[in-house]
Amino acid sequence: MKDILSLGLDEMRGLLLSKEEAAFRADQIFNWVYKKRTLDFSEMTNLPKALRGELPGLLYFPAMRAVEKQFSKDGTEKYLWKLKDGNQIESVVLRHPGHVTFCISSQVGCALNCSFCATGAGGFSRNLSTGEIVSQVIHMERAIHGPVDNIVFMGMGEPFLNENSVYKAINILHDPRGRNLGFRHFTISTAGIPEGIKRLADSEIDIRLSVSLHSAKDELRSSLMPVNRIHSLDSLREALVYYQQKTGNRITFEYALISGVNDTAGDVEQLIKYLRGIKSFINIIPVNPVNPNFERPTDQKVVDFEERLKAVGFESAVRHEKGTDIDAACGQLRQRRRG
Repeated sequence: MKDILSLGLDEMRGLLLSKEEAAFRADQIFNWVYKKRTLDFSEMTNLPKALRGELPGLLYFPAMRAVEKQFSKDGTEKYLWKLKDGNQIESVVLRHPGHVTFCISSQVGCALNCSFCATGAGGFSRNLSTGEIVSQVIHMERAIHGPVDNIVFMGMGEPFLNENSVYKAINILHDPRGRNLGFRHFTISTAGIPEGIKRLADSEIDIRLSVSLHSAKDELRSSLMPVNRIHSLDSLREALVYYQQKTGNRITFEYALISGVNDTAGDVEQLIKYLRGIKSFINIIPVNPVNPNFERPTDQKVVDFEERLKAVGFESAVRHEKGTDIDAACGQLRQRRRG
């Protein structure tokens, strides 16, 4: 049997043709799944009854069950999903004025072990399949009774370490014959994998790029993000310049501001030096209280950091984390239940 959510429309047509079914039946199924968010073949009423009975022997929906849901006063919704093999992943619904964003996972856990991230503290288990990535989107659209506007791969895992599944999921959700979500409504957030960034640039898939930076000093960044010991700031910058030359797209940088760690005048000056010449937008994020050794800086420190960036011409904004009254930071809910 094939995982239906891992199949593009043309693959589904080929499968049905191999079973001597008309190709247009695949179009009907694709419409039920991606436009009507139907996850039960028996409900696909414009299919012949005999075909509806045969489909469960050909195709299956990946098992994904919500084992915990949390709802924040700011409208954020957090879901902990249990997969067929018992592993658990998280997804988040982020509500903004005029649009809804889904933060979805690409891996079960993460191997990068960033010091301020609960996901890395929980360890790495495996990559998600294309179907498991797509399934998060459909299940959450069903939960909110409507369509999502933007999808960000900022959940559990490093997307560039599971590229094939991530790109195929994006292409399936983008397909105009189905979900029809524009490429510019997707964002890949990376901890800084230079070859992944270069491959994205060469792919000509016009999706957005976000980079978790958090320091422009090699030694400090390596202590915060062990990936920097393998992929230094110089190699990362080379890839970012290449990406921008190829695409012309602005790059978003995430900078978690940690009191006494990366919030000094010297830190902001190093950041300015590092990003000079790169068309950037900088999200300044007072650190989420995951690691007990890290504290949020004072409001004045945050203001000073942002004002200095703006004074030299960088676009930036302070992004206060949503859902801080629930376990909304990636990995928190999974880690708490495992503990």
